[in-house]
Amino acid sequence: MLNPLTEIYCDDWVLAVHKPAGLLVHRSPIDKHETEFALQYARALNGGRHVYPVHRLDRPTSGVLLFARDQETARLLGLAMMAGGVAKTYLAVVRGWAPEQGVIDHPLREEPDDRRLKEQEQPVRDALTRYRRLATTELPVAIERYPTSRYSLMELRPETGRKHQLRRHMKHINHPIIGDANHGRGRHNRYFAERFGQGRLMLAATELCLRHPVTGDILHLHAPPEHSFEQVLEIFQSSILYSVNNCRSQP
Repeated sequence: MLNPLTEIYCDDWVLAVHKPAGLLVHRSPIDKHETEFALQYARALNGGRHVYPVHRLDRPTSGVLLFARDQETARLLGLAMMAGGVAKTYLAVVRGWAPEQGVIDHPLREEPDDRRLKEQEQPVRDALTRYRRLATTELPVAIERYPTSRYSLMELRPETGRKHQLRRHMKHINHPIIGDANHGRGRHNRYFAERFGQGRLMLAATELCLRHPVTGDILHLHAPPEHSFEQVLEIFQSSILYSVNNCRSQP
């Protein structure tokens, strides 16, 4: 069976891979019928030995995913995550022309995976996202009440790790991510799905920057967006597309 994960970095302690959109990281009570997970494919890359996911990417989100190869490294990386010692960078295509840059400081109520807990009152947690606009475009198509439709390519940097944080934060500032079935705009999602022959969440984790838990070296783990994401970037200028795929964001 072809392994859908692409190895980005590997040493005696950590394994970093690129996860395609549509693949769960591990078993979830929401998707009990699924039989394929990034965790099992990462084990295959690790010679069949157990690996420990350090963080999560939502099923429709593609990009850099980090595993520890032993429990102690997993513990150290988990502490670094909680302490804000891991910088994450995402690319997203959103509806409208977003501001050039800004900070979204908007608390979010927890969203439990177990549906049985959703009837209970959930705590509200602080959530902060920094963003920067990389490009804009205006398409000559009438999707809502205007004769044209505007979109932005965004760099998103979450400083907290709440569930669906980026998707919920971009909705909060009225620039929902394209392809987001829960927090986005259905008409725009359908337009992109029809134009490019497939529907996907236009959110990709392109970089992780962290201090190695054992050696102390700074790791810059980078992966360009997968092909299904790059196809959509065609709506922006070719020069912007080139720069996004070849630049390295500052930590």
